[in-house]
Amino acid sequence: MKLLSFKVNEQVKFGPKVKKEEAVWDVIEIQNQLNVLKDFPKTIIDGIAHGYEFVEQVRKLVEAAQNHEDGAQFKLAYSDIEWLSPVPRTPKNILCVGKNYSDHAREMGAEKAPEHIVVFTKSPTAIAPDESTLPVHADVTDSLDYEGELAVVIGKRGKNVPKAMAFDYVFGYTIANDLTARDAQEKHKQFFLGKSLEGSCPMGPYLVTKDEIPDPHALSIVTKVNGEVRQNGSTKDMLFSVSEIIETVSKYVTLEPGDVILTGTPAGVGKGMNPSQFLKAGDEVKIAIEGIGTLANRFA
Repeated sequence: MKLLSFKVNEQVKFGPKVKKEEAVWDVIEIQNQLNVLKDFPKTIIDGIAHGYEFVEQVRKLVEAAQNHEDGAQFKLAYSDIEWLSPVPRTPKNILCVGKNYSDHAREMGAEKAPEHIVVFTKSPTAIAPDESTLPVHADVTDSLDYEGELAVVIGKRGKNVPKAMAFDYVFGYTIANDLTARDAQEKHKQFFLGKSLEGSCPMGPYLVTKDEIPDPHALSIVTKVNGEVRQNGSTKDMLFSVSEIIETVSKYVTLEPGDVILTGTPAGVGKGMNPSQFLKAGDEVKIAIEGIGTLANRFA
């Protein structure tokens, strides 16, 4: 199932993509009018916390709409909604893994791949939606860079999660662009400020439930800047797997439903080019991940 979050008539809602249509089912409106279920979550985070039960509830609501004589009223065309990030706001900082592809570690100047997982965070205020126009923040940086990444969305609370059970804690996957002010990163000798500029974590377009992606380590990642392929990698080249990341992070941090973990980026970032090619006003970045879709943003 491909879920998306959106705003319509100033209300924040969520729903599944209508198959073979550029539209979304307004499942909250279906529930309000048809009263299909005894209870239904009002936010995507609350839904995620219910895991497979939530997915089944959404399916029942869609089925009820399809069987209704005027079911089309519950469809909203993409052109009639304001897109939001699939997870509009995470419970805590966005968790990120650095240098998780050896070729990217090398292009960033590392002599060898890290022996242990490198973890940093981005502020949740950095979250932005698909198809939004984002600032290049020329007042504080002249080296804004892109990083196409597979993002994991956590589905239930967990501490000290063993590797063998890690996927029990995954709800699904989306695409993220880990935008980074490289100069701020170097100036402050840590990642947080350079990674947390407003709009520096666009995610989307969909949150795809894990049943549709049986192996997150067999997905292509392609990043294009103004139509030019910059990154062309595969999640099979991750140094640390999704299950290893969850196991390690949960030793130190309690994971919660709606937490998002960015799993690292392959080679091809702007800083790694000779000469470096950073983002500027007028640029467009598209990141495509197999099985999920394409995240697109423009810069101004």
